[in-house]
Amino acid sequence: MRQRNRRLKLVTLVILLASIGYFGYGWYANRNWVSTDDAFVIGHLVTLKAQTEGTVVEILAENTQPVKKGDVLVRLDGNIAQIALQQAQAELGETVRDIITLTAKIDTLSQRIIAKQAALNQVRHDLKRFIAAARDGAVSDQQVQNAQDKIRELEASIQEIRAEKAGVEAQVQGVPVERHPAVEKAKARVRRAFLDYHRRDVIAPVSGYVAKRRVQVGDNVKAGAVLLAIVPLDDLWIEANFLETQIARIRPGQSAEIRVDAYGSERVYHGRVEGLNPGTGSTFALLPTDNATGNFIHIAERLPVRIGLDAKDLKENPLQPGLSTLTRVNISEAGEPLLTSSARADGDAYRTGIYDNELDGAEPLIERIIAENRLPSRRAEARQ
Repeated sequence: MRQRNRRLKLVTLVILLASIGYFGYGWYANRNWVSTDDAFVIGHLVTLKAQTEGTVVEILAENTQPVKKGDVLVRLDGNIAQIALQQAQAELGETVRDIITLTAKIDTLSQRIIAKQAALNQVRHDLKRFIAAARDGAVSDQQVQNAQDKIRELEASIQEIRAEKAGVEAQVQGVPVERHPAVEKAKARVRRAFLDYHRRDVIAPVSGYVAKRRVQVGDNVKAGAVLLAIVPLDDLWIEANFLETQIARIRPGQSAEIRVDAYGSERVYHGRVEGLNPGTGSTFALLPTDNATGNFIHIAERLPVRIGLDAKDLKENPLQPGLSTLTRVNISEAGEPLLTSSARADGDAYRTGIYDNELDGAEPLIERIIAENRLPSRRAEARQ
């Protein structure tokens, strides 16, 4: 019996020592780390929308397929945009012709002034002769009065034509036809219609993988309709939501270890704290809590911490946004000041140049329309 009791005590002691050793090792190994399982892989979700109205005639990319920046993903028929472009071209030509007509009207009014001035001079000469003849009784007073009235009528007519000419000159003089305000407005309409017609091909603004394709062949889409999303998998990070009781010693620059639930605890990704969000999650919620209602219950808030992933780890073992992780940060490292941030906004997901040259063909088109509609005026000048 004594031997049995001795064995039980020995087993109990071994279990106790093993437990103490286990928890002691766990404490020693994790004493400089803070961890959370409320952490997820985050990435850019580039939503691609239709930029003009049209009917979908071709889809060139499917979910999960990789695409490169500049690839055409969806084609629209472009009929509505083509009609709008033709209308804008016609309006530009009409505007140019209207300006040329107004310019020609100035010459017409000048000639009318010359004609009226000649008639006025003739009546003035007649009036002088009438006045001289009236002294001898050869001309009646009525004829003299009629000549004086005619002079006043012609003078008023000349002033009216001059005012009309000044109004026309104010509309057309001072700038060339191609830089006239009305022509500039018509040119802007052509550029807009040209842009809408060019954008019947929906192009990928970034490289990545296609997701959430919603569009189908035959769909009539309006400008702004969501077509699909592109996910660049080479620019991902971790958003770890730490309790407010854990963040006191977290600083940008500290190293982190990430284990993704999808791949188990054996695969470890390395990262580094890039910055702490300037507010807790509840602060930016759609319906933030109101703790002044009287029914207050203290709940530990969570602060999102951005952790950048090691590019080499990400390339060797790709991840997808939304995956759950177990993330821990090494708080024994000094890191950087609390309010600093190493997050960068210089990657391909932050800018694109595929829209820079969309108007390249618009200016030659505009110049051709203006030149074609100025031909009548040039022929008139040549005849003169």
